[in-house]
Amino acid sequence: MNTIQILLLLLFLGGPVGAIYKRWIPNTNFENVSNWAEQRLPCSQDKVVFASNKKVSVFVESAHSLKSLYLPLDGEFILSPGARFMAASDEDPTCGEGSPVNFGDVDLYQWLDPTLWQSASSVDELENGKFFFAMDTECVPCQHDDVIFSSQTSFRVHVQEPASEIQLKSISVLGQKFTSTAEFGEYLASHTGKLQFPGPGKPQVTNTKCQDKTGCLCGNDKAQQEICSALLKHSGNKCPEVTCANPLKPVGHCCSICGAIISLQYTSEFDLEKYRSRLIHTFLNLAKYSEVKLAISKVQPLASAMDERSLGSKIQVVCVDEKNGASDGTNAIQLGHDIMDDIQKHGRMFGITKAEIDFSTGTSSSTQKGSLSAGTMAGIIMGIVLGLMLLGLGFFLYRKDAFRCSGLQVFWSMQNASRLEETASVQSEGFCNPIYETTPKNEEAKPGPKTESKGTSSSSEVHFFNPLFDSNDV
Repeated sequence: MNTIQILLLLLFLGGPVGAIYKRWIPNTNFENVSNWAEQRLPCSQDKVVFASNKKVSVFVESAHSLKSLYLPLDGEFILSPGARFMAASDEDPTCGEGSPVNFGDVDLYQWLDPTLWQSASSVDELENGKFFFAMDTECVPCQHDDVIFSSQTSFRVHVQEPASEIQLKSISVLGQKFTSTAEFGEYLASHTGKLQFPGPGKPQVTNTKCQDKTGCLCGNDKAQQEICSALLKHSGNKCPEVTCANPLKPVGHCCSICGAIISLQYTSEFDLEKYRSRLIHTFLNLAKYSEVKLAISKVQPLASAMDERSLGSKIQVVCVDEKNGASDGTNAIQLGHDIMDDIQKHGRMFGITKAEIDFSTGTSSSTQKGSLSAGTMAGIIMGIVLGLMLLGLGFFLYRKDAFRCSGLQVFWSMQNASRLEETASVQSEGFCNPIYETTPKNEEAKPGPKTESKGTSSSSEVHFFNPLFDSNDV
């Protein structure tokens, strides 16, 4: 993607900070097969049983003929137009003799269970199944999210502590949207509200959207322990095993992953929604990354009371894929590297000042890290060139004898002296010269001139007769 295309994308994506919609998944509808212990819908010859001690709100969408129906002591049935219950005839070949069919336990659904929510950037995307992948704490409704309970459903969600500290932008129930704590409080006090929202927790509805285009913190950090506890109940209270050698633990996630984590430092020009759209359109739309899931959000690495605009916050990009075995996380790691390359080229345009990547690997036991910042590569290259120039200049001046290092001169002199001492320590025994008559070793040496080797601490003597010099004349 060239610079002009990037600028057009930024212009097209301009506007206010986008909202996030979270939709509750389970329901207590009569026509939902999963709500029945026998995993089938009642037929005309069945005896339908709702436990007498269970409190439940049930949405009925159509007409049903039943042999008998046992109702709870405290409950309600919400009938859509045309829905009703009728006494069945004595025979129905499609149903057979019939049997008891029991409505299941719906008190197991918890607000803080991240597996029970779907996230998207619009209601249409929720309907079309275009959901966000997010960290566990961010799957549960955050402080600036719009929460939706589908209009044609009934439900029962246990809101436990500390969910009372969770804030929401808005909440919609049975087609009615609440934008204030007072309005939602009145609904919770109603009979239907008590059946649908049991438990001590009462989320606060503020009608406040995120005003920071760089992103806002989710606000669920204090509830992470409860969120992870609700999540791990589905897997025997332990995290699933990962196959990569060095799994990673993203901020806000309950278990380790195989893949890549990119941490971004940013300026006030960074726009979280614009950058999310860039990652989706530039990378996730490619066929090779069709199995990769990506999450991007602002996080606080250290739990503290610091303001979300402080230096402690960062943008976290998490990449995971659907591969298994030794290849688990490989596509996600490749995507991470591609994003880092893109940041190196275009990061400053998006307000990114620095990016760090951690990735799992199947061949090493240590996490490998890479770091890029705007202008880093240019600085490294300039530093190398400058270093080589200084080294060349120093060698040139040395060859021209423009300067000498006194320490090196002393060292060189000491080395030369040591070598000369070793040479001089070998005594010369003289030699036979056919021109001059030398004194044999076994004869007494006659007086003659004494020579010394310069630069040595010892001397050697050589005696000979010089026809041009008569020692008697001296």
